[in-house]
Amino acid sequence: MSLTLRPYQPADANVITSWIKSEHLMRQWCADRYERYPVTADDMNSYHQQYIDGQRSVALTMIDGEEVTGYITMRTPHEDPTERRIGFVIVDDTKRGRGLGNALVSKAVAHAFDKLGAQKISLGVFENNPKAIGCYESVGFHRVVSQETESYVCLGQTWNCIEMAIWKHTVK
Repeated sequence: MSLTLRPYQPADANVITSWIKSEHLMRQWCADRYERYPVTADDMNSYHQQYIDGQRSVALTMIDGEEVTGYITMRTPHEDPTERRIGFVIVDDTKRGRGLGNALVSKAVAHAFDKLGAQKISLGVFENNPKAIGCYESVGFHRVVSQETESYVCLGQTWNCIEMAIWKHTVK
């Protein structure tokens, strides 16, 4: 595998949205950011036009050669230019178990620290997503205590987030 990150392109949406096989998986991926399931390529590109500006928020696609294998976003939360917040992490569901999630998150972390000047990278992950939690921990993220638990109503239930972070000075 020759995995690299590049800026998201609108044509990527056709592939990325095909990985979301259930509303449960969709909500784990995006919480309430998309109103309805299934998310279409047009929905994804409309979201990008509205929320991804290429400066304070970036979207990256992981590719293996020419094949789209993963997708991730990073934004600058609040007014702290030294922090980046990861979101919308997803990999090709037909290739799960091959380390793509770990590669995607590792590459995004390196990109944020080396190219975007981040000192801290944070994320929220639903507590009902143990595979994602394990992936983030394997990359070096640690659970952090936040003042209030972020939660969303998804599929008629309240889903709570676990807050995680990694700092540049702790990365080897």
